[in-house]
Amino acid sequence: MTKDFNDANFQVEVIDASKEKPVLVDFFAPWCGPCKMQAPVIDEVAELINDIAIVGKCDTETSSKSAGQYGIMSIPALLIFKDGEVKETMVGMQSKENLIEILKKYV
Repeated sequence: MTKDFNDANFQVEVIDASKEKPVLVDFFAPWCGPCKMQAPVIDEVAELINDIAIVGKCDTETSSKSAGQYGIMSIPALLIFKDGEVKETMVGMQSKENLIEILKKYV
């Protein structure tokens, strides 16, 4: 299941949690066409790897502080956090297989 990340919970749910498991954050906006296409892929990745990683979405419209802190300029932007730091940044549509392969590097 995908988590809902936002400015209020980003520190605990992403940064702190990434010290235990890798965390994939999908920065998106509701009006973004490619983001809408990426969303079901993110949901599927979350279901497939929920035991080894945390997967969630962060709405750039309602969580502009978090998006700004990580320099999100284009969406969808997918960041992988591990040990409290960004380890990977991907912009644009990503396949389920690619995301799972990258996440497994940080387990």
